[in-house]
Amino acid sequence: METPDTSSLRLADMLAGPQDGPLAGRDIALVIFDCDGVLVDSEPISERVLLAALEEAGVAVDHAYFKAHFLGRSFPRVAQSIRDDFRIALPATFESDYRERLLLAFEAELKPVAGVFDVLDRLAVRACVATSSSPPRVRRSLQLAGLDSYFGEAVFTASQVARGKPAPDLFLHAAAECGIAPERCLVIEDSLPGLEAARAAQMAVWHFIGGSHLDAEDAAPGEPPLPVFDRWDAFFDMAPQLARDTGGRTAGQGS
Repeated sequence: METPDTSSLRLADMLAGPQDGPLAGRDIALVIFDCDGVLVDSEPISERVLLAALEEAGVAVDHAYFKAHFLGRSFPRVAQSIRDDFRIALPATFESDYRERLLLAFEAELKPVAGVFDVLDRLAVRACVATSSSPPRVRRSLQLAGLDSYFGEAVFTASQVARGKPAPDLFLHAAAECGIAPERCLVIEDSLPGLEAARAAQMAVWHFIGGSHLDAEDAAPGEPPLPVFDRWDAFFDMAPQLARDTGGRTAGQGS
């Protein structure tokens, strides 16, 4: 069966005219980026390290289970899924050992998602990060990928709110800290919990499936359908109003 070209998925409908598009009627002032699988291509590394650690603890899960139950969720929610589904208590040092192994793997392998620098260089509105990752993990991920200077202190994690994704708390917290109303925010997410959280926050949201852990079959269902794209070079085709007239990097523009 032929695989659809998601780089232009729904674009013909969304870009019907110069005033139309997926952000029609929205005055966007802040783009909220998820980190893993959106800014950095980390999910295959995370999956490999986590599944190996779980196997050592006597829990065998596959790629489909990882995507359905772990992708886009904070580690406490991941651990809860393991306890609920496998009726097993993980060792007391499991989380710290996993995080240590993961950061070591990141040091050797982590890369930014292709094309994201061009988007951040040309973005005409503010930007921040809102992620389920721990503060040390996201901080080091952005540093290793060379992305940290784009966001400054505008990096928010699930540890700062009572409820992580799929609740809207993290995105609402990020918008409030940046001083932007939710209806003026655009969220870029790769995971179903993140998409659900953004919708619950009443924000515009696009599904990015350009990380190496996703493909066309992972495009989120739902009504109304979400804009979906798999290459960063499609971003300004979808939202030309968010592009600078001339290129130029503004370090820490989210702070």
